[in-house]
Amino acid sequence: MKIALMNEFSQAGKNPVILQELQAVGAEQNHQIFNVGMDGDNDHRLTYIHLGIIASLLLNARAVDFVVSGCGTGQGALMSLNAYLGVCCGYCIDPADAYLFAQINNGNALALPFAKGFGWGAELNIRYIFEKAFTGVTGQGYPPERRESQVANAGILNSVKAATGKPYLEGMEALDPELVKQAVGGERFQQCFFEHCQDKDIEAFVRRFV
Repeated sequence: MKIALMNEFSQAGKNPVILQELQAVGAEQNHQIFNVGMDGDNDHRLTYIHLGIIASLLLNARAVDFVVSGCGTGQGALMSLNAYLGVCCGYCIDPADAYLFAQINNGNALALPFAKGFGWGAELNIRYIFEKAFTGVTGQGYPPERRESQVANAGILNSVKAATGKPYLEGMEALDPELVKQAVGGERFQQCFFEHCQDKDIEAFVRRFV
């Protein structure tokens, strides 16, 4: 699985710690890790608004399979990512959240709080979160006897989002072009996106801004 990590400006300084734990879990489970957001305070500036844009581009273009995002509380990143078709983001503060989201909701993104509650032992907590999020088969339900209804409801929720929103690229065209330009301006995002993008229309859209 290809997993993208993205940090925004307020928590950019914590990127090395988070990346280290994600890479350790990825190495154990044979996942590819891409660090596409900010990796320090002086990097290409992103807010949680930009995280939603780049997460949606990566996931809808099938350049990556999963996105790990976050901000100070995690709530802004959660709302930003879930604004887009093709993105199903869960809020995660501990390993149980990660496991239950993977089994019940079977989404493709997580939003974590990287300031609130990020104290002593935080690196252990995020490591265990990543282990629970990316270990084994997802979508198995919890408890197991409720699997059928949980899988059905997850599918229904995705169809509701598709029915009430614009087609993906139509929605992207309606965004402020300056927001998109800033979002896709990072070197590491561009490398990940253009090397692994599987949708020519989305690729053409992004190339207009770089």
